[in-house]
Amino acid sequence: MSAEALIDRYSALAELDAEGRELLLQARRVELPAGTVIFRHGDSCDHFVMLVSGRIKVMTRSAAGRELLLYRIDQLGTCVLTTSCLLGHQNYPAEGIAETDVVAYLLPRSAFQQAVDNSPALRTFIFDSYAERLAGLIHLVQAVSFENIEQRLSAHLLQRADEKGVVRESHQLIADELGTAREVISRKLQVLAQKNILVLGRGRITLLDPDALQYPQCD
Repeated sequence: MSAEALIDRYSALAELDAEGRELLLQARRVELPAGTVIFRHGDSCDHFVMLVSGRIKVMTRSAAGRELLLYRIDQLGTCVLTTSCLLGHQNYPAEGIAETDVVAYLLPRSAFQQAVDNSPALRTFIFDSYAERLAGLIHLVQAVSFENIEQRLSAHLLQRADEKGVVRESHQLIADELGTAREVISRKLQVLAQKNILVLGRGRITLLDPDALQYPQCD
């Protein structure tokens, strides 16, 4: 896909002015295999990222090495931390990793700044994307601050289950995404299994009673 075709894929850019289109054509196409660290905590932020395909997870780590998933970037998504760092001239405060093979376009900082300054349509696209992702981060803060681990685990299982009610994730992965210890997740899952709400298997969790996860009980 060319940069021109990428612009056409974003409906929000349908009315992009000529200057904005020329700026976006400066974006460089990159292909990254799954597992690639795209940016690390403390790295300089030099590009605005537009994801064509694949999925990127953005996470932070505690001093003890515990991980917390902040959000994912899916196809045709943008990165709120990248936008924030570019606008504030800051380094990255978190880490971005390609969960799958990724194809993306990277718009240089200089072109991004010109777009914000001179292209109303492109500026609107950037800030609309920023606001949408920021709302998701606020939801995460609320969940971490006000919901117990049972509520957060239940919500995670419901969100990640496929059409057959199967969650194909390890206890460690779930713990990393929820920012807690694997032992905590294993213990909570065992309680749910004893209540016949789910069945535990190697690398998979099968939901038997998803409705029971809507209103989890504390144990």
